[in-house]
Amino acid sequence: MTVWFVSRHPGATEWAKRQGFDVDRQVEHLDVEQVAAGDTVIGTLPVHLAEGVCCRGAWYCHLILDIPPERRGRELSADEMDGMDARLAYYHVQQVKADR
Repeated sequence: MTVWFVSRHPGATEWAKRQGFDVDRQVEHLDVEQVAAGDTVIGTLPVHLAEGVCCRGAWYCHLILDIPPERRGRELSADEMDGMDARLAYYHVQQVKADR
């Protein structure tokens, strides 16, 4: 079982290291086809990729940040992430077919 950390941001990578996560693969972009059942994927994935992770029998752990609007769109340091209550939460994402 592989633990993936998906981020292109140096501050997020540093934050994960400080949390003591035992990450096997740190990648900037995830190829869902490489994820196996039982793996854990940590990051802020678009919903369709998170669903792909879950469909493969892997765990999706979302990196949550409460970023104020005026701070969006710029790089954040690990310290800034701590100040914004960075945390992880597991989700199971499944597409629902709607009659529309």
